[in-house]
Amino acid sequence: MGETGSQSKGIRLSDQQRLNWLRLIRSDNVGPASFRDLIAYCGSAAAALERLPQLVRSTAKRPLRIHAIDEAERELEAIKRAGAKLIGMGEPDYPPYLKQILNPPPLITVRGDTTLFQKPPVAIVGARNASATACAFTSQLVRDLGATGIAIVSGFARGIDTAAHKASLETGTIAVLAGGLDRPYPPENIPLLDKITDNGGIIISEMPMGWVPRAQDFPRRNRIIAGLSLGLAVIEAAQRSGSLISARLAGEMGRLVFAVPGSPLDPRANGANSLLKNGAIMLTEAQDITDALAPMLRTNGVEPMQAGSLFKEDSAQILAHRSAVTGADTTGTAASDVNGFDRIRSALSSTPTSADSIIRHTGLSPSAVHLALLELDLAGQLQRSDNGLVALLPSQ
Repeated sequence: MGETGSQSKGIRLSDQQRLNWLRLIRSDNVGPASFRDLIAYCGSAAAALERLPQLVRSTAKRPLRIHAIDEAERELEAIKRAGAKLIGMGEPDYPPYLKQILNPPPLITVRGDTTLFQKPPVAIVGARNASATACAFTSQLVRDLGATGIAIVSGFARGIDTAAHKASLETGTIAVLAGGLDRPYPPENIPLLDKITDNGGIIISEMPMGWVPRAQDFPRRNRIIAGLSLGLAVIEAAQRSGSLISARLAGEMGRLVFAVPGSPLDPRANGANSLLKNGAIMLTEAQDITDALAPMLRTNGVEPMQAGSLFKEDSAQILAHRSAVTGADTTGTAASDVNGFDRIRSALSSTPTSADSIIRHTGLSPSAVHLALLELDLAGQLQRSDNGLVALLPSQ
């Protein structure tokens, strides 16, 4: 298989824009979705930073902490010292498939040769306590895939991930970390980091430098693993495991999901067997993957279905239109209709629902609903699901 196309087109951020983007995404309660909405509504990261205090309603438990300039500058310096770079969504070096998912990370820290992003990528995930036969199968599978020009994406964990990275060192491997680039986990894999970059591979993270990974950071890592890839293969996974989270996310993104069948007597095979029952593609050799990917790559530059393409008009477009119409008044709170805001908040519950459902229920305009959701998000009162649904967080 050849490359997915020439280096992606895009516009590079200026140093000031990169600093502003970093400050915005590192500010309290700003995630990929709210970052995108803020840029659309305010026009730029600089304008969004100025407006953040006014966009947080009195219902917030505490004032919003805006990431300081000196903190952002220290992080940029740490990235430079590590031999890495901070890449913004829309820049030429940003991974082409990751930018297609719903609410991709606005900034990623990358160390290594970013031209590897242009190879067709396949994710390999599986059990940390993998069997010897599963690791041997992984190594052979990855070597065969690498020989066809496929890059391997995995999560740098013990077991299957480690086997996948080691077997793809010479053909291209991408390691996604749950913590900062300088806080790899597990510790025994630290020597593997230099081997990856020395052989033209890539290490990637959306977390700040110095960030020690927590349990809740691994699902975020799994989302990037799925988003980077055209397809995702599960090799040995228990019924309740991070690998199945990755598989679910990949399916929601429109990626192909593969699974290796295993003995029903081995708990480590239950997850993969369950995926096969639910429509995953059976995987027993590399050709199963290359044959499934062939139609997607037959035309140079063909890209997988975007999760975001399922929505005719998203929140960022709606807020950008509202900003253009209203001039984005910078005084007071953004949603002047307090009664409307209360109706929107009352329509939400702990059960995830779509913005369209809230619009139909309240009869309010899409721009009013999306702006209220943005304010609730910034106040730390809204939970966003990977599939775009929203729910009200319980009161603390």
